[in-house]
This record gives sequence, C-alpha cells and structure tokens, in this order.
Amino acid sequence: SEAWKISNMKQLFLLKALLAISFSLMAGGPAKTYKNPVVNYSLPDPTVIKGEDGYFYLYATEDIRNLPIHRSKDLVNWESVGTAFTPETRPTFESKGNLWAPDINKIGHKYVLYYSMSRWGSEWTCGIGVAASDKPEGPFKDHGMMFRSNEIGVQNSIDPFYIEDGGKKYMFWGSFRGIWVIELADDGLSLKPGAGKRKIAGDQYEGTYIHKRDGYYYLIVSTGDFMKDYHVVVGRSRSLMGPYVDRAGRDMLGVHHELVVGNGNGFVAPGHNAEFVTDDKGQDWMLYHTRLEVGGPRYLILDRIEWNDGWPEVRGYVPARSAEAPVFE
Repeated sequence: SEAWKISNMKQLFLLKALLAISFSLMAGGPAKTYKNPVVNYSLPDPTVIKGEDGYFYLYATEDIRNLPIHRSKDLVNWESVGTAFTPETRPTFESKGNLWAPDINKIGHKYVLYYSMSRWGSEWTCGIGVAASDKPEGPFKDHGMMFRSNEIGVQNSIDPFYIEDGGKKYMFWGSFRGIWVIELADDGLSLKPGAGKRKIAGDQYEGTYIHKRDGYYYLIVSTGDFMKDYHVVVGRSRSLMGPYVDRAGRDMLGVHHELVVGNGNGFVAPGHNAEFVTDDKGQDWMLYHTRLEVGGPRYLILDRIEWNDGWPEVRGYVPARSAEAPVFE
C-alpha cells in the first residue's frame, strides 16, 4: 500500500541519516577551518606558551602599550587578558624605550618573560631585560636589564630567545648585526658570570627561534625588509652551537638558508615567528605576523608546518588564506 511505501521510505531515509552521522563521527566529524589573519589588529613578534589551565598564552611587541597578552584554546580564537606591565611597573632602563619582541618560558615554577627595550636609532643603548610571574597572565615583576648593546659589544641587542640544552641555559639574540648566544645563570635571570658570547649566524637575520627535532637543531629566523619583503628562513645543525647550514651544507654565518614562508596570497612581509605548537594530531603549527599591504599593521597569522625531507616549510612557501584548523581534543 501507499502508506507501507511511505513508511519504508522514512525508515530508509532514517537509516541513511544514521549511517551518515556514524561515518562522520568515525572520521572525526567535518573538518573545521579557519581564516588568516586570526587576529585582525597589530600583534607583532609573537611568543607563545601553554599554561597549566589548558590555554595558550601569547605575548607580542607593544603596539598595545605595556606588552599585550592574549589567550586561546585552539590557536585560532584569541582573547585579550591584559598586559604584562602597567604604567607603574613597566621597565625603564632605555629612556623613552618601547617593549619589543618578547620571549616567554617556564623556568622552574615561574613564567619568565624576556623582552627587548629599544627605540628607533638607539642601537647601542637598547638591551634585553627579564620579568617573572607565578601565572602566565601576570602580573609580571620586572627584574630589570640583563645587558645592553654597548656593554655586551653587540649592536642592536634585541630579539631574545631562551633555550635549555645539556643542563645549561642559553640566551640567543640579535637583529641584523649577527645572531649571538651566551650562557645564563641557573635561574635564567642574569648572565652566567664570566660567560663569553659567540656568533652563530650572519648579519642579515633577526627573530631567533630554535626548534629541536629528530636529532637536529633548527635555527629559524627572519630576514629582508620588514616593511615589504620580510620572510622566514631556516638552517639546521646537529649541535646547538652550530654550524647551522642549508641543504647544501653552506653556513648561515655566510647567510645561506632555506625558505620557510614568504610573500604571497595577498600577504606582505610575513615573519618573526613564535615557537612551534604541536596539536593532538601531531601536526606542528607556527604563529607569526604579516601585513596586508606594504607598511601596514602586522596582524597575527597561523600556518601549519610541513616537514619535507627533514626541513620545515609552510605549504607553497606562502601564508594560507584559509586552511584546516589545528586539532585539540
């Protein structure tokens, strides 16, 4: 009968719907996507860490006064949670200086924030300082200047990066006057007494990040005109202290490297990346900044890092307009 046919059709439709839902669940559901930039106001030179509360915390050069802090559960949706400093607690060792290019780390029980303090034209008086907090959202207590350019003998001493290796603590730094390294004291708040500096890479780089993977240290830096053709490049070494080389074995001291990401897809001058973050699928992700026009604001952008024959790269070497999102359960 007609009623029997309709009933059977309804049952068949319901069965198909249940099967579709089942297959979708088995496949992890429909893939979520995101669009770049993930933050559409200026958050340059980002650094990121995962807090004990499950949030990722991001810190950036202070286009937002007193050094902005944002947090996210998924690297895509970010909210402001204030600033690292207040007008009363902000560092003062560089007269009329600004807070640039921070680097966040967990050292012992403290969240330790290294920062650059500089102003345009102050390449011999700028320097690197350090602050600490019990919580990633702050408040941060400033521990003052660690060193400045004219004291350590390295012009334009900004862009700090901290790393532990072999039971020792190190600071890498430098901006278009060489990438340098020096050992730190055990608490990470000062230089190790008597420690000497060492040049690791040439004068065309800045914004150091070192990533350890499969027995290699990857020195990831930015180069080029940061207004119009800034881009991220990489070399690698079996030793933290180098030599860092390109695929052909040529040394980064001689300014040889491999491209990670550059201009394209409507994005201009992408660079100065944060630490890589690995999602629950084992995929590596990189936060960095980009412009939408020459000299425009530096927006926050996210891209997946693909490993090609042991080298990191963004797909096609250009930022994605949209892509499948990181996976966090």
